[in-house]
Amino acid sequence: MATLLYHLGRVAFRWRWFVTLLWVAVLGAVGFAATKAPAAPDDGFTMPGIESQKAFDLLEQRFPGTAADGASARIVFVAPNGEKVTATENRAAIEKLVTEAADGSQVASAVDPFTAKAVSKDASTAYSTVTFKVKADDLTGAAKTHLERAIDTARDAGLTVEVGGDALATQPAAGGSAEAIGIAMAAIVLLITFGSLAAAGLPLLTAILGVGISMSAILALGSAFGLSETTGTLATMLGLACGIDYALFVVSRYREERAKGHAPREAAGLAAGTAGSAVVFAGLTVVIALAGLSVVGIPMLTKMGLAAAGAVLLAVLICLTLVPAILGFWPNAVLSRRDRKKKTKRGNGENGGSRWARIVVRRPIPVLLLGVVGLGAMALPALNLQLGMPGDEAKSTATTERRAYDDLAEGFGPGFNGPLTIVVDAKKAGDAKTAVATISKEIAATDGVVSVSPARFNSAGDTAVFSATPATSPTDEKTKQLVQTIRDERPDIAADAGASFEVTGTTALNIDVAQKVQDALIPYLALVVGLAIVLLLLVFRSLLVPLKAALGFLLSVLAALGAVVAVFQEGHLASWLGVDQTGPIMSLMPIFLVGIVFGLAMDYEVFLVSRMREAYVHGDGPGQAIVSGFRHSARVVVAAALIMMAVFSGFIGAGASMIKMIGFGLAIAVLFDAFVVRMAIVPAVLSLLGNKAWYLPRWLDRILPRMDVEGEALSRKVPAPAAEPTDTPTVHLTPVP
Repeated sequence: MATLLYHLGRVAFRWRWFVTLLWVAVLGAVGFAATKAPAAPDDGFTMPGIESQKAFDLLEQRFPGTAADGASARIVFVAPNGEKVTATENRAAIEKLVTEAADGSQVASAVDPFTAKAVSKDASTAYSTVTFKVKADDLTGAAKTHLERAIDTARDAGLTVEVGGDALATQPAAGGSAEAIGIAMAAIVLLITFGSLAAAGLPLLTAILGVGISMSAILALGSAFGLSETTGTLATMLGLACGIDYALFVVSRYREERAKGHAPREAAGLAAGTAGSAVVFAGLTVVIALAGLSVVGIPMLTKMGLAAAGAVLLAVLICLTLVPAILGFWPNAVLSRRDRKKKTKRGNGENGGSRWARIVVRRPIPVLLLGVVGLGAMALPALNLQLGMPGDEAKSTATTERRAYDDLAEGFGPGFNGPLTIVVDAKKAGDAKTAVATISKEIAATDGVVSVSPARFNSAGDTAVFSATPATSPTDEKTKQLVQTIRDERPDIAADAGASFEVTGTTALNIDVAQKVQDALIPYLALVVGLAIVLLLLVFRSLLVPLKAALGFLLSVLAALGAVVAVFQEGHLASWLGVDQTGPIMSLMPIFLVGIVFGLAMDYEVFLVSRMREAYVHGDGPGQAIVSGFRHSARVVVAAALIMMAVFSGFIGAGASMIKMIGFGLAIAVLFDAFVVRMAIVPAVLSLLGNKAWYLPRWLDRILPRMDVEGEALSRKVPAPAAEPTDTPTVHLTPVP
């Protein structure tokens, strides 16, 4: 591996014009294809195998057009204090709004709350549902303005009017500037790390190029493979973060080889052969974690994982070819101005990384205990994890959607915002109406159900649908228990009625999604951890190092999940992050956290421990190998982690609670894994293990292929640099990874 990549780096350095133009041509070709490709499909969330999805499919089949996802607006009216919406003036204002709303160009219907009995018992609150013929994204400005003017007229009459639904939904600050913030912070970290504008700019340039190609490819292939623009969200995030980190590692190694006196082309080859080998295996671990998302069984998540895996593979290819090529154009520019003027080679002096490693090696037990206990304490809140899909209740009270949610809950009860949809299949029943009436009566008598709506039959008369309103809110644990109770009682109810039914609706769907994700978490963990252990076994040729890496990851990801629960579910420090409402953790969050953080954690493991392995293979003792590894790689790992945290932290400023949660969870996970696990627990464990850390049975050593990530073959193949190189000035660098 190392020898192959060494030659690849030298070739890319020599044929720099060809390599650079080739990548520019790829960007141009893919970009052109993206502009000519059909529009990306709308996002669709499907979850094969769950009851809610089966019920939705049945509705589509038996009620053609019912499942169409046209935009809707639920307009909530609250009478002034002491008044009722049924008062003459208030009723006239409401009916006027409904009449004006129905005249909208794209409106399908506008329901009068007084004829639909959509008035609370105390007559303080009423609501009207306005449905549209098109989706929310296809609503024209004129259609929205028409509805907004009608609403303003009702407000002028003295009514409090709030609007839920997606037709006039407030668009949160979705962190559109998150990438820009992350790039800016990454540039600062790179500039501090390298002390050179060119060295700081090169990783940014190559990472942006990679993201450009990835996103263009997703747009170009969107119609053929069902990839929407949001499919590329994860690809953008990881492509940018990994692209910067991988280039950072190679540029750092190039500077190190130049400091030893190697000529630029030779240094580029050595950097590709050693650091590039680590990049390849680090990238493969990320790809394994992302591709493994397909085991969850959510098509959207599978597409996001595969698209992001493609972006990471692209980042690896660019790092191994384009980075050496650009180094060929400006071989000295990536060195700091001060270092370019030095005339003496640097030695293997002490730096912050080696000094920290010596502290850990001398006191491994206290460091290990402190790290494990600290992360264990952070993980405790994860025991109370509740999964769900936050809705309008998680939005800020400054939004009309949140106020509409609160008004409906106050006027009609907390369960009104999350009714259960009951779909009755009476095709085999003798009398469909009697069967539906029996099922409706039985469900209405279930503890926790406040009311049921009249049943609505399809044109064939063999299928009916009605709503059951719970007594508790959509995210309440009691609502989840109610759904389970209704489903558990289904065999007896179906036997009495002679017809079967299924429970669906947004609330039931969220409950089913949470359960399916929870069930898939353990198999997913087993898959990605098992494959990564095999990969790390090939890299480090050790039994204990891969196991230690996997256990360290589990500790850090549990601590990160505990921190997410503490902030977003329990509310600790929530106001500092702008979290307006606590509640269940997004159902997909644990899977996202496990998949992404596992890949990144293995990045740091490969970057750090490969240098220790390299030192050990070249003759250092176990303790000295740890110190040598930290001397060369601690600074780059710290910089890489800070860059990752910068990219992810940019999303914490988003207005949407889910985006905040993802940004915070990933940033805190990188913090725990890079600075506690990899920088403290890993060297402590390796110090305690000593030579046993690198033990591999002889029979296993014989059958495993040799990857030579540490570049042992290169140390025999490449001659030592001359004392006074003649092609370029020798340089003296402060210790840089």
